Amino acid sequence: MLTLMGVFFFLNIPLFMANFIDPRCFWRINLNEIQDEYLGLTCAFILAAVQKPIEKDYFNKTLNFLKTTKNHKYALALVFSMDEINRNPDLLPNMSLIIRYTLGRCDGKTGIPTPYLLHKKKQSPIPNYFCNEESMCSFLLTGPNWEVSLSFWNFLDSFLSPRILQLTYGPFHSTFSDDEQYPYLYQMAPKDTSLALAMVSFIHYFNWNWIGLLIPDDDQGNQFLLELKKQSGNKEICFAFVKMISVDDILLEQKTEMYYQQIVMSSSNVIIIYEETINFIDLIFRMWEPPVLRRIWITTKQWNFPTSKRDITHGTFYGSLTFLPHHGGISGFKNFVQTWFHLRSKDLYLVMPEWKYFKYESLASNCKMLKSNSSNASFDWLMEQKFDMAFSESSHNIYNAVYAIAHALHEMNLQQVDNQAVDNGKGASSHCLKVNSFLRKIHFTNPVGDKLIMKERVIIQEDYDIFHFENLSQHLGIKVKLGKFSPYFSHGRNFHLYVDMLEVATGSRKMPSSVCSAECSPGFRRLWKEGMAACCFVCRPCPENEISNETNMDQCVNCPEYQYANTEQNKCIKKGVTFLSYEDPLGMVLALMAFCFSAFTAVVLCVFVKHHDTPIVKANNRILSYILLLSLMSCFLCSFFFIGHPNRATCVLQQITFGIVFTVAVSTVLAKTVTVVLAFKVTDPGRRLRHFLVSGTPNYIIPICSLFQCVLCAIWLAVSPPFVDIDEHSQHGHIIIVCNKGSVTAFYCVLGYLACLALGSFIVAFLAKNLPDTFNEAKFLTFSMLVFFSVCVTFLPVYHSTKGKVMVAVEIFSILASSAGMLGCIFAPKIYIILMRPERNSTQNIKESNSTQKIKEKSNS
Repeated sequence: MLTLMGVFFFLNIPLFMANFIDPRCFWRINLNEIQDEYLGLTCAFILAAVQKPIEKDYFNKTLNFLKTTKNHKYALALVFSMDEINRNPDLLPNMSLIIRYTLGRCDGKTGIPTPYLLHKKKQSPIPNYFCNEESMCSFLLTGPNWEVSLSFWNFLDSFLSPRILQLTYGPFHSTFSDDEQYPYLYQMAPKDTSLALAMVSFIHYFNWNWIGLLIPDDDQGNQFLLELKKQSGNKEICFAFVKMISVDDILLEQKTEMYYQQIVMSSSNVIIIYEETINFIDLIFRMWEPPVLRRIWITTKQWNFPTSKRDITHGTFYGSLTFLPHHGGISGFKNFVQTWFHLRSKDLYLVMPEWKYFKYESLASNCKMLKSNSSNASFDWLMEQKFDMAFSESSHNIYNAVYAIAHALHEMNLQQVDNQAVDNGKGASSHCLKVNSFLRKIHFTNPVGDKLIMKERVIIQEDYDIFHFENLSQHLGIKVKLGKFSPYFSHGRNFHLYVDMLEVATGSRKMPSSVCSAECSPGFRRLWKEGMAACCFVCRPCPENEISNETNMDQCVNCPEYQYANTEQNKCIKKGVTFLSYEDPLGMVLALMAFCFSAFTAVVLCVFVKHHDTPIVKANNRILSYILLLSLMSCFLCSFFFIGHPNRATCVLQQITFGIVFTVAVSTVLAKTVTVVLAFKVTDPGRRLRHFLVSGTPNYIIPICSLFQCVLCAIWLAVSPPFVDIDEHSQHGHIIIVCNKGSVTAFYCVLGYLACLALGSFIVAFLAKNLPDTFNEAKFLTFSMLVFFSVCVTFLPVYHSTKGKVMVAVEIFSILASSAGMLGCIFAPKIYIILMRPERNSTQNIKESNSTQKIKEKSNS
């Protein structure tokens, strides 16, 4: 003992005190002599109840006998439980629980499962004891190895059933679930009714979906696999591999190497190890030198990781996450052990190398201090601290077994008292059958707050604690409670995580990822290829104008009509409303052009009015010139209907005004052209056309042509008038407000009619271009119609190749260009003569020019 203390004196044990009423952080010193709880050893006890008080030191004989064995912790838990019940006046009053015999390897020497092998004390053999001495039922408590418990049952079933009821405190095993074959055997280890759901909830909490699974190849393993698949089906959890390991596999080195390679090469970072499979995995990592991997091991048993010179616990393992049945904290166990063994606190490290936690909140620190390497506290200091000890799983099962026996006997006694029944049964067999009937349906809450419900010889367990186990060194282990699972938690969440303890255990509030495929971020969608698992997929960008605003979306969704997808395609943005406004540079330029042209037209009109008596103004009917100038000014001004926020009135006015004023302008040009032709034709003797010229017939062309256009526009308005429309597709990210033409047929009829008038004017003017004219009126009219017709022909393809406000700009530009063409070709030369060459704008000059022209014609003839 002194040698061990000398070794531990040099260990650097960090300072640690637990700070929780419900302990969440545990530690223990790992002595080299400590062996795993389930290495095949067994320790059995025969218990009974007597109707008399027992001596104070009754249990000393058993405890002193087992003091030096490896199984003394089971005896300590048993004696602690029985002593607690015997001192409780409300449970089994006037009765005491006693230990009749210790069996199996409790003495550390023999494991033959027979009641005849007792410790070396003078006691009556069991057959005589059962047959002759007592009529009370006895209880055989066996464990932790299930196979030895089975051997005990086979012996009892042959000779003593049902005079003894058997309770096992080892791990739950499905072999004993057969009620017909094992009617008097009870498993105190709870059945994992919610284990699969607890694991799936935990896995889903951390968004893991790529899991490895190692299970034993037996009925229990198959049942767990089915339940795990059932619970994970709607959680999108897939299995990277599922290996069912049999006992024969452990004996084959080729098999162990194959499983080892499967684990090492797997892309899964989370591996579930169920029940006894953990011993096989432990063997694998002791046989093979693992590479530096990091895996998260989810187990149902505590796993003491194999350590080596490389200390692989820090290179290969995050530690194990173990799901254990929920138990309340046992208080007073340390004081009990010290009292019975007369030990100091520091001696408990050698006698009871169990999990410990510091006792008082005032002395508590946290697990971070324990895991840090900054403290140089010695082992002596650690032994001097006030701490308490926690039960192991088997010790908890023993504790519950004793209380189950006590409550069954208590209930039976109460019923006999109430019914004033007299026991006329034949000895222990009759008594055991009665106790068995109560034990089958017993339910109670033990002193630590755990609810035990026995159903058909099985304890139903639905609450689990999740622990993180890790060896900080070869001599110091730490266990941290990370959370709790219960199907009865409120708000639909059956798993609660202690985030602060997760950070203590792993160094981070986040756990490593374990997914088959990385998440598809917003803007992408999942795509499965043939043969891929449901959790394995590839990410593809969303189609145009579709988004995905969550991770791992299967389908992208279209943005509403009034929204559009951003560049990342992870959200829809409200489209901006746009139209050809005055603030827009293009609209500003066009508006300025329209204003300038209309102003210039007004100036020309003023010049003509001012010089209305001059020959150049009177030539070719000055009234028609005034009408043409006014109509051209209206053409320029109607461009303003196309600029600004469209409404129903502007939409109607821009098309109707455009059609009518251009008709007036073109028909005026036609009238002027006809006037020129008639003016030269009537000068010939005998012509009958003089009447048409004198009567002013050409002047009727304007109202007739305009009236026809008005009729077309009236039909247009009646059938399908222009209206405000929204263009959501022409420009990405914008909603363009435009004027819809309504009836496209009516629109092209108006344009076609204008084109016919322009073509007619052009033909007439072209035919009259060689007629003698002082001011070349016919040629100017020809050029103006040529420009107008060219603009019309160019307008149509350009108009149809554009969208949105650009299309409106093209329409405005066509109006300005055609109007400016007529204004320039017809009136620019006249303004030039009026303002720059006034000498040519006189009657005398015109007569001289005409005389000179006649002389030239005669000389040529």
